[in-house]
Amino acid sequence: MAMNPDAAPTIAWDDFLKVDLRVGRIVKAEVFPEARKPAYKLLVDLGPALGCKKSSAQITDLYTPETLVGKLVVAVVNFPPKQIGPWMSECLVTGFHDELGRVALCIPDQSVPLGTRLF
Repeated sequence: MAMNPDAAPTIAWDDFLKVDLRVGRIVKAEVFPEARKPAYKLLVDLGPALGCKKSSAQITDLYTPETLVGKLVVAVVNFPPKQIGPWMSECLVTGFHDELGRVALCIPDQSVPLGTRLF
């Protein structure tokens, strides 16, 4: 049987639960001129329990800073902080590559409370 190179390996439910995916709202977005690849610096409000976290996102092909502010996003909040140039990224905003390699954000299609966990 041939393996599908795009298929992810099977994981246990407990493995999935290790990834803490939360809904947040982008409250600030600006160009990240020091980044090696075109990117934005984002401030994401993840609700009262988690507060606001910083992120760097290479999403400049489909979004402008003005169109990002106010958007709901899904973010991984339990990766360790990562230094990206002068910016400390504290969460990973998720998205999907389209057929041209541009990143489209993973966005809830209904309003849910900030900080709600994805299960």
